Amino acid sequence: MTKKSELHNLVSSINNGSTLALCGFTLKGACESVLKEIENRFLSEGVPNNLTLLHAAGHSDRVNGLEHLAHKGLVTRIIGSHWGLAPKWGELIQTNQVEAHCLPQGQLTHLFRAMAGGKPGNFSKVGMGTFVDPRVEGGKMNDKAKANEGIVEVVNILGEEYLFYKEVPIDVCIIRGTTADEAGNITMEEEALKLEAISVAQATKRFGGKVIVQVKNYVEKGTLPPKDVVIPGIYVDHIIQSGDPLREHRQTASAYYNPVYCGRLREPLQDAPPLPLDVRKVIGRRAVKELYPDAIVNLGTGIPGDTIGPVSSEEGILGQLNLTIESGVIGGQPLGGTDFGIARNAEAIIEHPYQFDYYTGRGVDITFMGIAEADSSGNVNVSKFGSKTVGCGGFIDITQNAKKVVFCSTFTAGGFDIKVEEGKLFISKDGKFKKFKENINQITFSGDFSKGNNQEALFVTERAVFQLTEQGLMLTEIAPGIDLERDILSQMEFEPILSPDLKEMDRDIFLNDRMGFEKEFFDTGYNSGLLIHA
Repeated sequence: MTKKSELHNLVSSINNGSTLALCGFTLKGACESVLKEIENRFLSEGVPNNLTLLHAAGHSDRVNGLEHLAHKGLVTRIIGSHWGLAPKWGELIQTNQVEAHCLPQGQLTHLFRAMAGGKPGNFSKVGMGTFVDPRVEGGKMNDKAKANEGIVEVVNILGEEYLFYKEVPIDVCIIRGTTADEAGNITMEEEALKLEAISVAQATKRFGGKVIVQVKNYVEKGTLPPKDVVIPGIYVDHIIQSGDPLREHRQTASAYYNPVYCGRLREPLQDAPPLPLDVRKVIGRRAVKELYPDAIVNLGTGIPGDTIGPVSSEEGILGQLNLTIESGVIGGQPLGGTDFGIARNAEAIIEHPYQFDYYTGRGVDITFMGIAEADSSGNVNVSKFGSKTVGCGGFIDITQNAKKVVFCSTFTAGGFDIKVEEGKLFISKDGKFKKFKENINQITFSGDFSKGNNQEALFVTERAVFQLTEQGLMLTEIAPGIDLERDILSQMEFEPILSPDLKEMDRDIFLNDRMGFEKEFFDTGYNSGLLIHA
């Protein structure tokens, strides 16, 4: 074990120009003790420097996680999927102070696994037609990246086109567990997620790199149950026992340790207060009406993650859904905000890459996702807009392969004043920014790819619902109290197709009481159980 007092020397062994891999999901898995030491040494001594930083999921809470490495010169190239909760990284990328490549989160988890198995990379159809496709932007997020070689190529396999994500050899990785024994075996009993830690460790060893693991506890060899070991000691080079786990080894952004988040306890969910009836809840309510019993569901961050679970709970249908999160969580009630990625009372918590295997294998019946911009062809941008470089996260992996996509978004953005009263929607002031645009800044979801994939796609807002058709976006529903010309058409940069069956959104969506959706939900059919008696 490397003691806290020896951490400085360990960080000193990271060579300039190395490729450093991290494994985290917001603050889940964040190795604060090690990351802070790297930051401190760089600020005081200027080393290590010129690193390539490789990570799959977004890995920050706006302050911690990989934000510790967001210093000009410390990292000169970053390869990741999401920086929405990493404002310092967003600034470095936007101002061309670092070469930035954005790849789909699931493909990065699979790339770690492919590299671990000795493969030169990973091929997939995920990303085709989006900004990741080298015929579009190749995942290059700024001019500095565009001046250098890309990581994605188009290849032909058995007469079909795929994207090939090329290997990125790793010199050092920093991952996290709860307990290590003297042989380096690592368990994760108090971690909220398993993530892709074992794949990152294996990939690092494949290239002869060093595996550093931060833990809370250090115990005698042979005292850990073998089936609880997530990372075997043969993969581990250095163990760091955090000296300040309350601040540097938190289970999540909000909790130092909550046994509910790792499945050790279950708590009653029926006592959660109902969400206030605002614009976000209206969107969530309309979206929930697309659900049916036993549906396998994925929830994205933002409005979907914050509303679909709570609304389903209020309506009494949550227990009959299979809610999943890209991080590896199946079942339970998902959390939102900086704790997105975990759930209360989860039924299973599997490894990150295997969740994406199921997603890319079209296992998801319905996914609920947010949008920043959409155009008349059904293309969606969530990755780069205005002065913000956010990245795609798992959005592309999930939306390209779900059987049905329900995009959830406010109709406009920036300072709107909208009230829900007496079963109607009232708009006193609209947002400064239109979301339905003639041209979007980046393609994160390809309408053409979706149509070619026989996929159903809906766009749900507080005042209108659109469906993606072969001809483009079709307006199918408008909210009660809304004027078609004033509140919808004049707030779009293009004119949608108007459905010949254009109808009013259900009024129960806009009332303070429960919608009473439970009866309608179960009328669609319900499988009472899986068990068959022989």
